[in-house]
Amino acid sequence: MACSKDPESFIPHVSGYWEIYEVTLADGSKREYTYNDTVDYLSVTDSLTGFRKKMKPSFDGTYTTSEDAESLTLKIESDSLHIYYTTPYATWKETVLNATEDELLIVNQQNVRYLYKRFIPITVEK
Repeated sequence: MACSKDPESFIPHVSGYWEIYEVTLADGSKREYTYNDTVDYLSVTDSLTGFRKKMKPSFDGTYTTSEDAESLTLKIESDSLHIYYTTPYATWKETVLNATEDELLIVNQQNVRYLYKRFIPITVEK
């Protein structure tokens, strides 16, 4: 599927806290997520490198996480923005189909699409 959007314009929107909203499998079946106890935090530097890690938000506005993180590199190739991930155990690539202030749409090499919504924390006053 060709995208007419400029992949360069996606880069500023990739960083941040993202909550999985919907997954579309290669066969077209969909699964919606109405509640997530973890969010993905993506951090991208000016050199287009960074990391992704799972974060568990708390009602007081803080986050807990493990030390595990996936290193990442953003690259524009063939008019597409790709994210290359590296862990001690594996390397893989995903393609950013769309990235805005509020949504992030990524497809992996198995043609599974992940739609994320920008995470907005819920803070409960004490």
